[in-house]
Amino acid sequence: MFNSTQLGFAFAIIANTIWGVFPIFWSFLRGTPALELVCHRIAWAFAFSLLIAAARFYTLHQDLRKKLLKTVFNRKTLALYAGSAILIAINWLAFLWAVTHDRVLLSSLGYYINPLFNVLLGVLVLGETLRASRWVAIGFATVGVAVMAIGTGEFPWVSLFMASSFAGYALLKKKAQLDVMYGLLIETAVLIIPTIIYLGWLQSTGEAAFSVHNWKVDALLMLGGMFTLIPLALFSAATQRVPLSVIGVLQYVGPTLQFICGVAYFGETVSVQRMIGFAFVWVGVAIFLFVRNPQTANADDADAAIEEAERAMSGNESTTTVAFNPRTPAPCCEG
Repeated sequence: MFNSTQLGFAFAIIANTIWGVFPIFWSFLRGTPALELVCHRIAWAFAFSLLIAAARFYTLHQDLRKKLLKTVFNRKTLALYAGSAILIAINWLAFLWAVTHDRVLLSSLGYYINPLFNVLLGVLVLGETLRASRWVAIGFATVGVAVMAIGTGEFPWVSLFMASSFAGYALLKKKAQLDVMYGLLIETAVLIIPTIIYLGWLQSTGEAAFSVHNWKVDALLMLGGMFTLIPLALFSAATQRVPLSVIGVLQYVGPTLQFICGVAYFGETVSVQRMIGFAFVWVGVAIFLFVRNPQTANADDADAAIEEAERAMSGNESTTTVAFNPRTPAPCCEG
């Protein structure tokens, strides 16, 4: 059985893989305004998370239900999830604007910048430790991102919005106290009232993309809610199990796939300068993941997490299962 840290690695990689190929899915809705797409993501993600959370709630013991409700209606809990809801909505809006305006490479750049923000927040806010070789790795990645940013030929404001909003979201999720699905339900619930008002207004004016006698568009908008929920749930679970600095580096999977989609699927051009930046980033990732010695006094938080994940691949993982691992969050509330 996998332990908590190994699951965290798997969740992070799967979530970022889904996000990496997301531009292809949203390209089928290119004619729909970005704000309307964001509202449908919120509305359908709320609907799906409500169904799942309700089903789970009624399977809990009565004492766990009371504990859950007490945690949910705590003012600090509501404030945290309200903040994370606003940040993820900003991220979605910036991302969908880029995709629907054929600026996939700009969205890719945003997610290349984001891991750097995550690593810095992990160190400066959460007190995670990084040794010298890891700072060298971050240096390589920073140079690569700077080269790519210069190569866009414009100020990458969309990229910065995407990077900063999602880094803030990851930090808040690291401090989350609720089980992943209940947390996502609260986040979407925070945004659901303005979402319904806006979508209702679109319907009344006849400008809505939904229910315009095109069942394919309707189906894609609904699926967008499910595809929004799955990677967010996986990512939220990963932040509870893996240091934020490691989460940051694993996030390079997503923008790399977006980069490939932008060039291979959308036909966007890529310069030699951008390829040089890409190479710097992945040299940094390789140094971060593979240059280490967790048995020495110089080992850091990332060493311990990566070492645990490698046990799963080598077949030498601990016999402790997730169900009995003390670091695994309880069914009701996560710590």
